[in-house]
Amino acid sequence: MFLPVFWVLLYRVIDPPTTILMMQRALQGERVRHQNVKFEGISPHVIRAVLAAEDARFCTHGGFDMESIQAAYESNQKSSHQAKGRVRGGSTISQQTAKNLFLWPDRSFIRKGLEAYFTFIAEHAWDKRRIMTSYLNVAEWGDGVFGIQAAAQARFKVSAGQLTPRQAALLASVLPSPNKWSATSPGPYVRRRAASIEARMYAIHAQGMD
Repeated sequence: MFLPVFWVLLYRVIDPPTTILMMQRALQGERVRHQNVKFEGISPHVIRAVLAAEDARFCTHGGFDMESIQAAYESNQKSSHQAKGRVRGGSTISQQTAKNLFLWPDRSFIRKGLEAYFTFIAEHAWDKRRIMTSYLNVAEWGDGVFGIQAAAQARFKVSAGQLTPRQAALLASVLPSPNKWSATSPGPYVRRRAASIEARMYAIHAQGMD
């Protein structure tokens, strides 16, 4: 039990050099591009876009959003009766951070249990800014690109701090399937999703939720 706590406390003060998923991608022959960036070096538009896309209640929940979990369960129950129904996730940014930083991609009960444990520790050991920064620094954006700095450079030739609201919304819109969807050549679904995210970004900023 001490090792997970030590690991979380260590990443409170140092940036993670890599993750299990990055190592997997490298072993698959992909060129992994990853660069950490401080919170101050990330455009506020990115924070708002990710909140709008992934976890609107991030600033107020304690790591788990029971409303989203219930909504995801009900949605997936309906989708299970459809041949091509999409699986909806109910994971918060805190949970995704725990999974991305400390665990492996899997849907097993063991991995989900460990994810909950690491989420609980991180929520008590880190502040929300550290969780958000860590999430953005290791999130996958496809083609071996990890972290918002590498994504901004690879997709739009700018730094993470220079991303516009539209660019931030496009990047956030592909997070659920970064190897399937494109932020630079978006199809109709991604364009609609990005437009919806961008609209919600302004509401989040107006309400002081960021």
